[in-house]
Amino acid sequence: MTSKIKIRIFAFMALSVAFLFCGPLVCAQAPSRYLGTITAINGNTLTVKPDAGDVRQVEVPAAAPIKRIAPGQRDLNTAETIQFSDLATGDRVLVKLDPDAPGPTPQALQIIAIRQADVALKQEKEREDWLKRGAGGLVKSVDAPAGAIVLATGAGSTAKTVTVHITKTTMLKRYAPASVRFDAAQPAPLDAILAGDQLRARGTKNADGSEIQAEEVVSGTFRNIAGTITSLDAAGSTFVVKDLATKKPVTIHIGAEAQMRRLPDRMAVILAARLKGTSSGSGSPVVSDQNSPGAGGQSRGQGQMNGQGGGDPQQMLSHAPAIQLADLKKGDAVMLVSTQGTSEVTAITLLAGVEPLLEAPAASQNLLSNWSMSSGAPEGAQ
Repeated sequence: MTSKIKIRIFAFMALSVAFLFCGPLVCAQAPSRYLGTITAINGNTLTVKPDAGDVRQVEVPAAAPIKRIAPGQRDLNTAETIQFSDLATGDRVLVKLDPDAPGPTPQALQIIAIRQADVALKQEKEREDWLKRGAGGLVKSVDAPAGAIVLATGAGSTAKTVTVHITKTTMLKRYAPASVRFDAAQPAPLDAILAGDQLRARGTKNADGSEIQAEEVVSGTFRNIAGTITSLDAAGSTFVVKDLATKKPVTIHIGAEAQMRRLPDRMAVILAARLKGTSSGSGSPVVSDQNSPGAGGQSRGQGQMNGQGGGDPQQMLSHAPAIQLADLKKGDAVMLVSTQGTSEVTAITLLAGVEPLLEAPAASQNLLSNWSMSSGAPEGAQ
């Protein structure tokens, strides 16, 4: 056997061994950059929670340039050069990795940062614009050739239909399966939107708000559950609900992003009366602040209520006090919007103190579905 043939055989064997011990997950090229939020700073090392994937650590050498930009800014030529000490937890960062860096911990080739306060300010402006020029609800029908989506929005006396018009310039996105975070939504075609989906659109409305020329649309498929808590596992951040619709138990997982509120007794009675189309009494308190914040707002309960008529049920839900898993107990009635699933789901929005609302289950379902979208107005893109 000649030396050339031997070399080729050994090369082939080495390559075969490499493929045997290096599967696609191991040998796949690591991403050269990622976007996320700083969760910790230790020495010259950042801990970053990417928008997708597990938490990462990255060393930032003194020579690595660090730039600060405003939310939405694209031109790095006008970006401000800052020091590592100017970074803070909560800041948004785009980390570009050095492919030639030695050592076990990845090193940054460049950091592009946005201050947490700047992100929060942009998000607040975005929320205000979504509330002012937005419409949200459950999809009744989709006419893809005509570019028209009909929504059922509101609940009780505020219920109506809204036609959302889609054009070639409309930005269409779908929520991630376990989230209603706008910044986690991904581009998706119009035919991905189905009847029964929750949808939020922003654009130019006509005079009575029955039509909207959409500039941006975000949608998602979620599950509505109403029932009574049969058991809780605080350590596991879960509880079990007997679903009134299926009569079967469902395990509910509560994550850090879950929005949880409890209706005060009086507010629950008022909402139930409106959903059933009956009067709640001339002196019944209702929400009068039509510019109240969304689910991220901190206004609590009946301090925002007065004795005037009118009021938006979604606004009332948004003013209900926020709660934690520890505030729930066995026997509580709850309504929630969750991820898709049969026996196990993850809660996205949850409302407790809903015993009176369960007397009008169909209207209550629409109420919660609309609230989970409209009161949780999409966060500003980052």
